[in-house]
Amino acid sequence: MIQEVVILNIIPEKNAVFLKDFKKASLFISKIEGYIKHSLSQCLEDENKYFLYVEWKTLKSHTVNFRESGNYQSWKALLHKYYDPFPEVAHYRMVFQSKF
Repeated sequence: MIQEVVILNIIPEKNAVFLKDFKKASLFISKIEGYIKHSLSQCLEDENKYFLYVEWKTLKSHTVNFRESGNYQSWKALLHKYYDPFPEVAHYRMVFQSKF
């Protein structure tokens, strides 16, 4: 499993419409082969900052299956206009998990 982590900085005053469009865009990502799940969290200290977390079966699931799809173009059209600056995407693999 691959963990995609993205910090999204949203243009001030656009939070409500961003969240509305994010819910629509969620349908596009969830249809991709290799997609597992995703979540979006809002920062408590900065209401314009969000943490996007996506789980994929493989790195290719994100970088090829999603990024090279028509669904990504729809995702991009809905969401990319809200970012300032454009986010950096990072991929991780779990190396430790607490049993507590």
